[in-house]
Amino acid sequence: MDSRTLRRHFVAGLLTGLRVVWPILSVLLGLIIALGLVVGLIEGWSVHESIYFAFVSGLTIGYGDLAPKSLLTRVLSIVIGVCGVLVTALLAAIAVRALTAATDRNEE
Repeated sequence: MDSRTLRRHFVAGLLTGLRVVWPILSVLLGLIIALGLVVGLIEGWSVHESIYFAFVSGLTIGYGDLAPKSLLTRVLSIVIGVCGVLVTALLAAIAVRALTAATDRNEE
C-alpha cells in the first residue's frame, strides 16, 4: 500500500473517531470557554482575553500575561487545565487509534 492510501485510511479513521467522541469533545470545549468567561468576568478581562486565557491555560502553555488573582478564579483555572488535558488526551487517543488501524490495513 502506498503512502497516499495510508494517509487516506488514517484521515478516514480520524474522522470516524472524531464523529464518535464529538459530544464529549464539544462539552469539554464548551466548558473551557464557559469557565474562561467566568474567570474573565470576575477578573475584569474582556471576552477576547478570557477566551485566550482559557485556551492558553487549557493547552497548558500558560504564558503568564494573564493571571487570575482570587482564590475562586485560580481554582476555576485548575479545572480549565484539567479539561484541556482531557481534550488533548482524547485527540491523541483518536489519532493513535486511527494510525494503528491504517497501518494494520497496510500489513494486510
